[in-house]
Amino acid sequence: MIRLTDQEFLTIVNYVKNNYGINLSNKRQLIEARMYSVLAEKGMKSFSEYMTLIQQKNPEEIIVLLNKLTTNHTYFMREPAHFDFIKTKFLPLQERVNHRKLVRIWSAGCSSGEEAYTTCMVLMDYFSLGRPGWDFRILATDISEKAMSAGKAAIYSAESLKNVPQSWLTRYFVKQGTDQYRINDDVRRHVTFQRLNLMQPFPPMQQFDLIFCRNVMIYFDQNDRNKLINKYYDMLIPGGFLLIGHSETIQRDSSKFIYLEPSVYQKG
Repeated sequence: MIRLTDQEFLTIVNYVKNNYGINLSNKRQLIEARMYSVLAEKGMKSFSEYMTLIQQKNPEEIIVLLNKLTTNHTYFMREPAHFDFIKTKFLPLQERVNHRKLVRIWSAGCSSGEEAYTTCMVLMDYFSLGRPGWDFRILATDISEKAMSAGKAAIYSAESLKNVPQSWLTRYFVKQGTDQYRINDDVRRHVTFQRLNLMQPFPPMQQFDLIFCRNVMIYFDQNDRNKLINKYYDMLIPGGFLLIGHSETIQRDSSKFIYLEPSVYQKG
């Protein structure tokens, strides 16, 4: 086993924090365990040797590092109160005020796509009930190339679908083998995946009606959280919504967002 020295640990933590905003200061065991196989495969004898390669800005190796050190755990219908909010409050509001009949949603830190696809199916259900003429587009972004590939493939295990209604399985999924399901093309055409580092300037994008950023900011320090929240504020239309994880909060004195209910905020 290749051991991670104190100095090597600090080097990795500082590199990931400074470049990607992710705080790994309490993840020493995770770093050591997940990166061991990468070092062994390359015949390296120390983490310092590997970080020399990373600091040469080798893009393929940086992708490997981020894929190993970011946790992409999610499932369909996670934190269902948010999807109830979309169905009972957000979408009825859109019917009243959104004269474009175009709804734009961003799933930031989307992992392997379950959040974006769940949102899409909620919208498809809602607008299929005698509400013609509406279009909706969902942007799904994550820093992990592995997560992006999984989202684009749109194939999921039966375990990750345990909270999905049977009507959705019939309407929106195609069974693959014995215990996997693929999102059908009607759903997939509404969702676009794009790799994005939230700590870098956002590329040119139109403003959104709603942004998800759930269970992402727990990996950032407070200063980076505040910066990111304010960037989201600018990316929302007036009256747009930001949904964060139920274990997360926004400091009221550091943001112009209006608190509506736990984990739901609105741009004034």
